[in-house]
Amino acid sequence: MDGSNVIGDFLRARRELVRPEDVGLGGGGLRRVPGLRREEVALLAGISSDYYLRLEQGRDRNPSVQVLEALAGVLRLDADATAYLIGLVGPRPRRAGRPVQERVPGHVLQLIDQLPMPALVQGKYLDVLAANAMARALSPNNVPGVNRLRAAFLDPEERELHRDWQTATVNAVASLRAVAGPDPGDPRLAALVGELSLKSERFRKLWARHDVHRREGALARMRHPQVGDMDLYREKLSIDGAEGQVLVVYHAEPGSEAARSLALLGSLAAGTAGTAARPAAPARADGDRERTDGG
Repeated sequence: MDGSNVIGDFLRARRELVRPEDVGLGGGGLRRVPGLRREEVALLAGISSDYYLRLEQGRDRNPSVQVLEALAGVLRLDADATAYLIGLVGPRPRRAGRPVQERVPGHVLQLIDQLPMPALVQGKYLDVLAANAMARALSPNNVPGVNRLRAAFLDPEERELHRDWQTATVNAVASLRAVAGPDPGDPRLAALVGELSLKSERFRKLWARHDVHRREGALARMRHPQVGDMDLYREKLSIDGAEGQVLVVYHAEPGSEAARSLALLGSLAAGTAGTAARPAAPARADGDRERTDGG
């Protein structure tokens, strides 16, 4: 993933996911490629086939916003994916000479230790930067230094924890793609994507789709080995003054069975030490291995 033709890679991947009948074209006849042909995209977007070909091949990297919005309509992109596509045309961010260590603000560390529900701080590339005792009781991977995306794809126990693992991994990869934005060649991101692409066929296929989805809350369907099934609301809140960091909080519907299970989890977590400090560099979880994915 060198990022040399990010616009073309994105357009090609999304074009292959749109069926002709989705945009009012006949789907019959022999088609050598999945999805739409280049000339069909160009026709529907109101641009020449030659110009669209130059965009996909990376020979023209400065299309207008109007052209990109027209292409987004043809490719059936939502608001997040459209904003991502337009952002690819902007200037690449300048990288610092050395990686910037992500530090959690002290007041946020105090906050998560005082919260009565699982709470953790997640970095730009889904590294756990801090977690309270409840979060660590929810998953052994919720500890500083573990990358949550790596754990989701490579740790069989983490997979068993999520009853909605298929959907959760789709959203996680789309979220990472949104974070990558106009700088997919960032060394930290490239290393993570390269590792997961080698070790997980599912990740490799999902990354190739170029799905984009901004980080937001959702319902997490958990299956905890000690307290059983829980449907928890997962909120993701951006932390002011800490670029890319997100406060992730899990909570349950008051009076629900999930709330009772979460309370039981809290009692099991009682007496656990407070939030651990972030290590000097994200650590790889030892013993991670791929589990065959049938989906």
